[in-house]
Amino acid sequence: MSPAKQQVNNPKTSVPRHVAIIMDGNGRWAKQLGKLRIFGHQEGAKAVRRAVRFAVNHNIEALTLYAFSSENWNRPAQEVTALMELFVRALDKEAGSLHKNNVRLRIIGDTQRFSERLQARIQRAESLTEANTGLTLNIAANYGGRWDITQAFQQIALQVKNGLVEPDEIDEQMVSQRINLCDLSPVDLVIRTGGEHRISNFLLWQIAYAELYFTEVLWPDFDELVFEGALNVFAQRERRFGGTEPASINEL
Repeated sequence: MSPAKQQVNNPKTSVPRHVAIIMDGNGRWAKQLGKLRIFGHQEGAKAVRRAVRFAVNHNIEALTLYAFSSENWNRPAQEVTALMELFVRALDKEAGSLHKNNVRLRIIGDTQRFSERLQARIQRAESLTEANTGLTLNIAANYGGRWDITQAFQQIALQVKNGLVEPDEIDEQMVSQRINLCDLSPVDLVIRTGGEHRISNFLLWQIAYAELYFTEVLWPDFDELVFEGALNVFAQRERRFGGTEPASINEL
């Protein structure tokens, strides 16, 4: 049994198996320094490396990062273009390191809107790391929780149309099997940086019973101490999942 699995037996000392982070505050961080927003995104990429390293060192099974929402296309075209180029460079630079550290990389979201160049980079990085057995790193790009649920029901609707499923057979489990990340443990902890207290259309289905942690820290300043603080708060939470008694993570 791994150290992480041993720790989750006691809710008071539990380590989340699956952490999701809304990485907010890059633009404001750059503005405070009188720099362009893209500078904040570049520094935010360094925070991603720190978060991944921390997750690996603390035996977290899955880390899901909200990198680019489906609503982010509404940002200025220059910023979106710069973000896409940063994404390409990050995949080129980091894929080898992730593979070396046994990290499996997956991109979740509607990637068809990305350029063929970026789609090729995504496929290459995912293929390189797909057999790795350590941390699963999910990058949510052109992702939205409503889109995720919609595409799940589209799959079911097609099966109904083809006579493979009856409408009264549709249940929560059937939907869950078609939602992104369905093969991973449920999200235990959602962290949002930047001081905002909302989930911004992120993993709406997957975080139904997740604990929420909000910090004023802007994403480029997110480091191991802040991550550790979030885990410490999580360890003190009593999770009942609709019941009356606290439940440990492995009881799910």
